[in-house]
Amino acid sequence: MNTFASRLIGWQKEYGRHDLPWQGESAYRIWLSEIMLQQTQVATVIPYYQRFIASFPDIAALAAATEEQVLAHWSGLGYYARGRNLHKAARLIVERHEGRFPRDFEQILTLPGIGRSTAAAISALAWHERRAILDGNVKRVLARYCGIDGWTGERKVEARLWELAEQLLPASDVAIYTQALMDMGAMVCTRARPRCANCPVQADCVALNTEHVEQLPAPRPRKAIPERSTTFLLLKHGSEIMLEKRPASGIWGGLWCAPQVEAQEETNYLLRSDMKISRRTEMDAFTHVFTHFKLHIRPVLFELASKPLRIEQQGCVWLDLNDALGAAIPSPVRQILLSLQTSQRAG
Repeated sequence: MNTFASRLIGWQKEYGRHDLPWQGESAYRIWLSEIMLQQTQVATVIPYYQRFIASFPDIAALAAATEEQVLAHWSGLGYYARGRNLHKAARLIVERHEGRFPRDFEQILTLPGIGRSTAAAISALAWHERRAILDGNVKRVLARYCGIDGWTGERKVEARLWELAEQLLPASDVAIYTQALMDMGAMVCTRARPRCANCPVQADCVALNTEHVEQLPAPRPRKAIPERSTTFLLLKHGSEIMLEKRPASGIWGGLWCAPQVEAQEETNYLLRSDMKISRRTEMDAFTHVFTHFKLHIRPVLFELASKPLRIEQQGCVWLDLNDALGAAIPSPVRQILLSLQTSQRAG
């Protein structure tokens, strides 16, 4: 019978992606790719994945690393809780499962950072288990194909999509089908300008046949995005820059960052830290967009006549600019340091 699943499987074999570096690899590498791919495009993930695997080729190597080393490899990929949870989970796997990724679905679900869909994807792709996935791309494919209205993040809508995901599962070729769903969402049934002419299930797609492709799934209800402002203090002495470690919780948890203050607190911070300033330069302000808010960043460069005898907070380090760029730093700090590096070379 020419079912939804069989058509996707046939399409994937001919047109789907077959050269992704984690395809056909171990459960560890599939797990890593699934975590990296959460809210991140494949093209962005691939170089991070390759560098990560080069440094941490297996679970034992990842568990033996420090959080600092792991976050340095994650730097720039965003959503840093993913990297911290990956590291915690690796240590739990060594402790509880002798360093082997667990096959039992319920045990996989107990690992930090792994939810139902991610656990199912690992089980289906690594061991061909019959498990349904429901990530953002799959929600869109099923909402359009089955004509499910409403925002897919709403509890009732999501519950209905899970029911459909379970019902549409094939009896065999589950790994191919799972990859097909992912590829369909990424390559054909895209959020904008979907390629319906190339879709293997276009004949009975409810959204296409009722001319509701652009309307389904319904967008997330709009809310005003909160906006915040902060000042980054770039404290520089010669070729060295001062960074301080962020608290473990909150944005950029555990990463190295330039000191952040409210604009009116700039002078007080410098006085308390015994800073002798030889030059102050306002750098170009910019905005960094998070999922739930916008952060307006005003970087100010302070070139110091000498290093202070004491520093405002514990957990601060002085690093050569090149070494700082190799540390676990968030994207906005990397952007600023690269600008400083360019200026330094030009000078």
